[in-house]
Amino acid sequence: MAQEDDPPVDLKAAEALPVLYSFRRCPYAMRARMAVAACGQRCELREVVLRDKPAELLAASPKGTVPVLVDVDGSVIDQSLEIMLWALRRNDPDGWLQPERGTLDDMLSLVAECDGDFKRHLDGYKYPERHPGHAAAAHREQGALFLARLDARLQASPCLHCDQVALSDIAIAPFVRQFAQVDAKWFDVQPWRRLREWLAKRLNAPVFGQVMDKYPPWRAGESGVHFPAR
Repeated sequence: MAQEDDPPVDLKAAEALPVLYSFRRCPYAMRARMAVAACGQRCELREVVLRDKPAELLAASPKGTVPVLVDVDGSVIDQSLEIMLWALRRNDPDGWLQPERGTLDDMLSLVAECDGDFKRHLDGYKYPERHPGHAAAAHREQGALFLARLDARLQASPCLHCDQVALSDIAIAPFVRQFAQVDAKWFDVQPWRRLREWLAKRLNAPVFGQVMDKYPPWRAGESGVHFPAR
């Protein structure tokens, strides 16, 4: 029985969850969802349609990209890597922030390569109509240089920073997946056996399947879905 001097329970606050705006197929959103799922932090996931962005998303982050996390205190994180760090610093049961070889800064440096030149060439390869004057084949050739370096790293160990999956594997895999899907036949005949094995393991991992469930688009006035669902 509660004592007279016990503080009242705020049921609304007790039920509050961080809100995660996401888009299922976006590689940035994929990696954020995987980190949130791995840490076990429950969120209210709001699946958005990028061609019809809700006003609530734009109010939280005017740049209008996903993922965006709005914490229970109203603070906003609108960079996928920062959402990953937010989640894993709360709880990191699989040690994704503690690579067996190297440091967190080493992993962040590799992720920066992915998010920089490689992502630029991935976009030019996947969406050549958006990059006039630059042939898709040229972008594919430049993007392949980064993939070849990843394959070389994987010659020594099954993951990018030794034997265990770490943040760099989770953060980079969705972008390699997207690159591979542009022309799967071409990708499958490249001399990157270790990279293909690594990618297959990432895509077959339970955490990836867990975050790829389909949800209906969120509408204002509706509740999002509890995520992770299982």
